[in-house]
Amino acid sequence: MSSDADRLAFVQFALDEGVLRFGSFVTKSGRTSPYFFNAGLFNRGGSVGRLSQFYAQALIDSAVPFDMLFGPAYKGIPLATATAVALANHAGMQGRDVPFAYNRKEAKDHGEGGLLVGAPLKGRVVIIDDVITAGTSVAESVDIIRAAGAEPVAVLIAMDRMERAGADGSLSPHSAVQEVQQRYGLPVVSIASLTDILALLADSAEFASHRDAVLAYRARYGV
Repeated sequence: MSSDADRLAFVQFALDEGVLRFGSFVTKSGRTSPYFFNAGLFNRGGSVGRLSQFYAQALIDSAVPFDMLFGPAYKGIPLATATAVALANHAGMQGRDVPFAYNRKEAKDHGEGGLLVGAPLKGRVVIIDDVITAGTSVAESVDIIRAAGAEPVAVLIAMDRMERAGADGSLSPHSAVQEVQQRYGLPVVSIASLTDILALLADSAEFASHRDAVLAYRARYGV
C-alpha cells in the first residue's frame, strides 16, 4: 500500500491533469456520480511518465513478490510498459530489469502469431490496469497467465472507487475490487482510493463544495 503522502499526491496529480473531475457525471452503469476518474486522460509523455512512477512505488510498497508485469488490452498495455520502465529506474529495485507482456484482442496469424506480445509469461505475474469495474479484464488476464503456466499474484490499479455494483435496491454486497480479491484470492493494490479523494476534499477550499455530494454518494453506493 502506498504511503498517505503518495496517495494524496496522486489524487492531486490526477486533479491537476484533469483525470479526476468533480461535478455531475453519468457513469457506464447509469449512475449520476459527483466525481469522474478517467485514466485515459493521462495522454502525454510527461503525465504517463509520472503516472508510471506512482504505479511502481505502489507496487514496491505493497511488498508483493513478483517476477513480471502483464497489461491486458487495451488500457493495460501502455500502463505495463511504462511501469516496467519506471521500475527499471527505481532505486528500490536494485538494478532488476522487470519483463512485461500483454495480449492482443485478436490472434495474429502471421509473424510470431498468437495472442501474446512481449516477454514469455512465467513466474509470479502482476496484472496492471487503470480501474476494476466489472472484473472482466482481470478474469481474462488470470486465464491467460495460468494457461501459460505462470502464477497471477496481484492486480495493480490506479484508483479504487470502493463502490458496489448493481441496481438500487439490489446492490452487490461487495465492491468490484473486493469481488476480485475473493474470487481469485489475489490482493488488489491501488495507488489511491475514494478515501483519499475525500481526504483531499477535506483540505481543499477550492473543491470543498463537492465533499457533501461525494460523501452522500459513498453512503449510497460505497463499501
